[in-house]
Amino acid sequence: MGSEKRNGGILLAARAGRYREYAPPPVLRRHFSRLWSHSLHDGPTATVAIVPDGYCDLLWIGGRLVVAGPDRTAAFPLIRPGTTVIGARFAPGAAAPWLKTPLSALVGCSVRLCDIGRKGTADFEARLEDCRDAADAMALFARLLEEAAREEEEPAPDAAVIFAAAESGCSPSSLLHRLDISERQLRRRCHQHFGYGAKTLERIRRFQRFLDLCRRAHAMPLAHLALEAGFADQAHMTREVGELSRLTPAVICDQLNARELPG
Repeated sequence: MGSEKRNGGILLAARAGRYREYAPPPVLRRHFSRLWSHSLHDGPTATVAIVPDGYCDLLWIGGRLVVAGPDRTAAFPLIRPGTTVIGARFAPGAAAPWLKTPLSALVGCSVRLCDIGRKGTADFEARLEDCRDAADAMALFARLLEEAAREEEEPAPDAAVIFAAAESGCSPSSLLHRLDISERQLRRRCHQHFGYGAKTLERIRRFQRFLDLCRRAHAMPLAHLALEAGFADQAHMTREVGELSRLTPAVICDQLNARELPG
């Protein structure tokens, strides 16, 4: 029985279709860390889990530009089989000034870009709607973002420092010392840039380290995975992974180490 069957039909998004990432062109690298596309398989599929990663994304889906805000736990969007989603992942600190909105207002939300009040959205959508296929749409999507980026301010440099600290598991006290700010200031900046506090961001990035290890460490025992990812022990990992994804560590390892599904 497939791992998704053992968990009420939940399938990681990476296993629900073909997902590809692309490095953004140089002019976009201040604002976006990745461009990506995700083509879902045709036919019936399991419930797709989009797990939290600490980022905010701009999506082209169903003829609309949509902002996918940061998540605290897995999201389970209803997406038609066969859909191709094109996206741009904001770099740390870039989303809030681009969207003129603190990310704390977008946690767990998917909002049309036009509803945020971003100028030029209707023209952006109309031009993408004329594309013949997903490849053309991806190329135009990048060009339109390049045009928009010329007028955008630089992301706040402290956001990259905060994100890197969460990525490495740096202690909050070390981060406060490095930035020379108070706990209250750190909390305010984290909510502005990421939608939640430094502890939540660190928890999510530790979960992402676990996912990366699952992709690379095919035969590593779960207890070793827990320590390598930065959890206190295997029980801590099982609890955290379950709360963030509704899946067990074993099932996630099964899904990420499985051969690519046909599509």
